Amino acid sequence: MAARGASAAASMTVMPVLLATSAGHFLNDVMQSVLLSIYPIIKEPLGLDFFQIGIITLAFQLTASVLQPLVGHYTDRRPLPFSLPVGMGATFCGMLTLAFAPSFGAVLVAAVLIGLGSSVFHPEASRVARLAAGGRYGFAQSLFQVGGNTGQAIAPLLVALLIYPYGQVQAAWFALLAVLGVALLVYVGRWYQDHLAQRRRSGPPAAEPSPVGSTRAAWALAILIALTFSKNVYAAAFSSYYAFFLIERFGVSVPVAQLHLFVFLGAVAAGTMLGGPLGDRIGRKPILWLSIAGVLPLSIALPFLPLWATAVTALVVGVMMASAFPAIVVYAQELLPGRVGLVAGLFFGFAFGTGGIGAAAVGWLADEQGIVWAFRLCAFLPAIGLLVAFLPDLDSKATERPSTGSVQPELGAPAPRGDGAA
Repeated sequence: MAARGASAAASMTVMPVLLATSAGHFLNDVMQSVLLSIYPIIKEPLGLDFFQIGIITLAFQLTASVLQPLVGHYTDRRPLPFSLPVGMGATFCGMLTLAFAPSFGAVLVAAVLIGLGSSVFHPEASRVARLAAGGRYGFAQSLFQVGGNTGQAIAPLLVALLIYPYGQVQAAWFALLAVLGVALLVYVGRWYQDHLAQRRRSGPPAAEPSPVGSTRAAWALAILIALTFSKNVYAAAFSSYYAFFLIERFGVSVPVAQLHLFVFLGAVAAGTMLGGPLGDRIGRKPILWLSIAGVLPLSIALPFLPLWATAVTALVVGVMMASAFPAIVVYAQELLPGRVGLVAGLFFGFAFGTGGIGAAAVGWLADEQGIVWAFRLCAFLPAIGLLVAFLPDLDSKATERPSTGSVQPELGAPAPRGDGAA
């Protein structure tokens, strides 16, 4: 009874931090998603083609892809609590640059600045979410991620309402969200700093080996990266080109297409929130089976359906596909104990990078063969999810159940070591 009471108290204590971290993720991803959602508005005035749009997405996502694992690896050894508001400051600069960008090159600069902000934010914020989890790691990861997914979902609607009628310059108003984000993340940084001080007083946690051995862990990590590739290239195709697909195939207006994109991204947010708690309850691997491999028949059918059925199928695909990512991240954290920042940086960064490369490739295919043809080809990407069959089964309950109800064992990475062992 005492242990359960301590656990409940710890969970109640850290819930404000989880909510603040999720809110910071919401603000960060609203701003970065404005970049993706504004494409139909700036395409003609700036003389962009589909390939250039893909390059903009690539510049944004590749910046985060390259830097996030490096940031995560560094902060595993030397945590930087107040890097979170600094990253939000870079996003602020990117939003102002986007609002007044007169050319393709200026939009590229804005994309790089926004990507830089994301590369700093995600590894440390994901670590804070795990520290504040109280043993409910899947739930905490989902709550953290759903903030970002909700921001991504609402951005197209805000762009349709606030930017489309008045022009590109109105994007400057979104930079005010970064000011709010800085204040919020200063609070999170102070909590994080206090816990680092507690860790120093208690001594570093003991290093833990991978539960499946280093060789099997490396293979499992490669499979998780392949699954992330399939998910994020397909998701990037939707985020960057779903509005264009609907406009070309069904002749809908830009605001209507943005509304459909909002519905899809809202489904992604719902799926993200479901994936983590379900993974806590039934394990990560069943969630991966359902969320990636299970979506394949729907993705293949989607480009051939009428408009109403396309919208419904996109909603179901968004929920099922998005439930994978919390499970992937927590599974990888269990494979590599003590490497929370590296795992977060690798998977959030790889998600951005593969999404950017995929967006550029889909844009090139759309220019060459048409957007509908490109969507039909992308529909086969979820087939990579069949690799889930080769993942080892981890004992999630044993891995995640806190022994005393304290969050102390998850206060950070192991102390710096020269051998780099997990």
